[in-house]
Amino acid sequence: MNANTLVQKLWNYCNVLRDDGMSYGDYVEQLTYLLFLKMADERSRPPYRQPSIIPALYAWPELLTRDGDELFDHYRHALERLGGEKGTLGLIFNKAQNKFQDPAKLRRVIVDLINEEDWSSLGADVKGDAYEGLLEKNAQDTKSGAGQYFTPRPLIQAMVDAIAPRPGESVCDPACGTGGFLFTAHNAITRNYPNLTRDEKRHLKEGAFRGWELVQGTARVCAMNLLLHGIGSETSVPIVVADALAADPGERFDVVLANPPFGKKSSTQIEGADGRRSTEKDVIERDDFWATTSNKQLNFVQHIKTLLKSHGRAAVVVPDNVLFEGGAGETIRRKLLHECDVHTLLRLPTGLFYAQGVKANVLFFDKKPASQTPWTRHLWIYDLRTNQHFTLKTRPLKRADLDEFVGLYQGRRAGEPADRPANRHGRAATWSEQADAANGAGPDGRWRVYAYDELIARDKASLDIFWLKDDSLADSDNLPPPEVIAQEIVEDLEAALEQFRLIAGDLNGSATEST
Repeated sequence: MNANTLVQKLWNYCNVLRDDGMSYGDYVEQLTYLLFLKMADERSRPPYRQPSIIPALYAWPELLTRDGDELFDHYRHALERLGGEKGTLGLIFNKAQNKFQDPAKLRRVIVDLINEEDWSSLGADVKGDAYEGLLEKNAQDTKSGAGQYFTPRPLIQAMVDAIAPRPGESVCDPACGTGGFLFTAHNAITRNYPNLTRDEKRHLKEGAFRGWELVQGTARVCAMNLLLHGIGSETSVPIVVADALAADPGERFDVVLANPPFGKKSSTQIEGADGRRSTEKDVIERDDFWATTSNKQLNFVQHIKTLLKSHGRAAVVVPDNVLFEGGAGETIRRKLLHECDVHTLLRLPTGLFYAQGVKANVLFFDKKPASQTPWTRHLWIYDLRTNQHFTLKTRPLKRADLDEFVGLYQGRRAGEPADRPANRHGRAATWSEQADAANGAGPDGRWRVYAYDELIARDKASLDIFWLKDDSLADSDNLPPPEVIAQEIVEDLEAALEQFRLIAGDLNGSATEST
């Protein structure tokens, strides 16, 4: 069975259950519980014969033997009991509740849907892609709010392809959502290095990845997603349910890939080395931070810098305000440019994210040892925003839309084979003031380089840089379709409102500080 067939089968059952009042998110959660129990049972049988961590009374065979109200009561008690366990069981079942309304429909999902498949024998690509298909469908349901935890997979794939994780490296996502960055990095390593040693395979399964997620329900789904993609085991899944910003975990990683949550300030405030602190009751001291701010995205940038090993590599999605905000934002940018090699910025188009109202970018940087001179020499910027129009439904982003960027990031020119060895230091701009056919550059080029001195001389060291002419402003014939214009207006207004909320929150905090 392929992934598409399996997704359709899983989704057909969801349509039945929706008539019974179950939401997409509830359905994915119930499937997570049942899949975990079924897979634990499979692993306890030949040829695996692994000890099951599920108490026998609540294991999969006990569900199969029951029906009607007896099944309902047993399932509810099983969720309660397993949710009280520690480790992986607690991660999967903590605060779990039975959302089925009809015992007959629960029985049907158990017997006809989950029990019909041997999930452990399915390839990780099939069962992982099937579960991913459900998560994406759930993200598309705007009422659920699940979109905020789901980064578009073509963007994740391009970021991973650019960063190029290697066997033996450690990879972290401090805001892991449903786990997209972690399993995509896993898949990239297995695809690009087909002859892994036994130790490398063990490291990839058990030690290479670490994620933090604040929301218990999302962490549960993430853990199941990683398991289905071949990361971790029934006894150990590399997810921590906690506020990643609360403290320096002490661990350091070769690679950090992240799309930290956009939105209002954190529920807990941060105190930085500058001594400033805010007034919410949970104040966290972070001497490793350059500046104190209630801007969650700026705090994540600082946190990611801390998480990296020396010479570690990061790719992080950040909203525009991280590029231009003054005060703490300027302090953080200047420090980042000095102490890290901030080498690449990808400016993203609107219409990519399920969480609306955000203009975003991807910032790539490498952490470096202490130095009196700045590590950033040049910042290369790729503008995928100007004159580009994407929507979630009519023109969703595809991985091919990022082919040029990834090629240029790796130092390849147009037309050169994708398997040519990458050379980030052999980059060539596609932008030039005058047309330069010999070098494939011209005034419409989307790839341009700025020297450190140019960046630091800009007002507030702003990295909010653009140079291409917006064709729609000059020629009405080039206007995008009306629905795209309307959506962009909505996103601009929502982005502006979000900025006002952040400003209002900061002003409220300042007012409280002064009293």
